[in-house]
Amino acid sequence: MLLLRDLTQLATPAGIDAPLRGSALGEVEVIEDAFVLCEGAAIAAVGRMRDLPALDGDVHEVDGSGMCAVPGLVDCHTHAAFGGSRVDEFSLRAGGASYEELHAAGGGILSTVRATREAGDDGLRAAVERHRSWMLRAGTTTFEAKSGYGLDRDTELSSLRAIREAGGIPTWLGAHAVPPEFADADTYLDFALADVLPEAAKLAEAADVFLERGAFDATQARRYLEACRDAGLALRLHGDQFTESGAIPLAVELSARSVDHLEATGEDGIRTLASSDVVGVLLPASALFLDRPMPPARALVEAGAAVALATDFNPGSAFCESLPLVCSLAATQVHLSPAEALAACTVNAAHVLGRADRIGRLAPGYRADITLLDAPDWRYLAYHLGGRVVAGVVAGGELR
Repeated sequence: MLLLRDLTQLATPAGIDAPLRGSALGEVEVIEDAFVLCEGAAIAAVGRMRDLPALDGDVHEVDGSGMCAVPGLVDCHTHAAFGGSRVDEFSLRAGGASYEELHAAGGGILSTVRATREAGDDGLRAAVERHRSWMLRAGTTTFEAKSGYGLDRDTELSSLRAIREAGGIPTWLGAHAVPPEFADADTYLDFALADVLPEAAKLAEAADVFLERGAFDATQARRYLEACRDAGLALRLHGDQFTESGAIPLAVELSARSVDHLEATGEDGIRTLASSDVVGVLLPASALFLDRPMPPARALVEAGAAVALATDFNPGSAFCESLPLVCSLAATQVHLSPAEALAACTVNAAHVLGRADRIGRLAPGYRADITLLDAPDWRYLAYHLGGRVVAGVVAGGELR
């Protein structure tokens, strides 16, 4: 058994429902002078120290004085399987280079495709493990990661295997971009669905598509997603990042788990999403990194939509693995409360990944995933902008 004792505070999204929306999104249960007792990989009990029962047997005790405990953070949208970097592109963009100029200089998604193909199996495994360690230090105990930087059969499958081996939840982003060896998106999809999907469906839990001008249109996205659904994969979409191109209606029609980005979502899209069971995954670090408008988080919440937060960790548009920083951006830039931000990157993110019954809350029976904050108040998760607020994590009952 593992006992975290004398915690200054324990904070967890209230209730048992998922996803949380409306006023329930901001309801957090806070226990002062708290403990968490873990047995194996599960939480056995939480409560006030004065109510801690006598314990028999071998118990490893950790003094939590001065620390707060929140559920292990859940990052439901990352692109952690990639080779190389885009630091040259970043420097050009910082100097004012346009999107067209970056592509002319060899930047963009396809530059990462080249580097990822060159990395090979060992390079991809090492990259995902390294990125996983960064996330763990930032308090993330569960992460999803997408392929999509291989766009050929071998590299896509290698990416999914590397994600699984690192303990991540793999998503096949087979429709991320059209690789240079194909003349158009339809020809590429012919290949991807015939040659890659049968094996990808054995490795991935979900499929994702970049539905955007210059990538895949709504007709192509429908074809891809329907084939992936028929192969047994859950569905997700990148949508409304730069333009409203039909992602939200398609996500609702196909009962996708989520539609992610939403920087360009207008009033009709907000209403449509709010009346559905599709979660809007907000990626404010990406909007900040690209100097784009922020997603309409406040309007979505007030309309009744279910929202989650994620990093969008990737080499080109959000080189950020920190969910605490994302919580800070959520509070300061898209006007979610610290309580809403906590729920959005724990229980609601867990719902997107089909795991809200076992992660995302600190309660008996849930997996013993706990993020410890070096702070006197759990709201420092969002309040301490870019600071080293995470003191450590418990993942599956093991202190890391």
